[in-house]
Amino acid sequence: MDIFRIERLQAERRTARQLYHEFLRVPALSAGLYELPAGGTDPQSPHTEDELYYVVAGRGAIRVGNEDAPVETDTVIYVAAGVEHRFHSITEDLSILVFFAPAETSSNPHGEEGE
Repeated sequence: MDIFRIERLQAERRTARQLYHEFLRVPALSAGLYELPAGGTDPQSPHTEDELYYVVAGRGAIRVGNEDAPVETDTVIYVAAGVEHRFHSITEDLSILVFFAPAETSSNPHGEEGE
């Protein structure tokens, strides 16, 4: 069994100086913590895998295809493989768990800090 604590994942992500920190990878699934600051820009592009986001904390909006929707703590968003999507209008730092199925194949799907 593997158990992950959000505070520990946040510290590891900060240490790595990346917006995205993968913490689990098995063939059928990968998972990571994605964090975007208030007023920040989401540099990601579409992925080749289905994706599920769970907003742990924060407030903003997401655009998926041609649709916009507000997001806040406890929001869950499904994005199909290949669909354009991006978080925007971030008013409170976003902390988001990201699940890819099957396991995500890009080396850095969510960009690096400073991009």
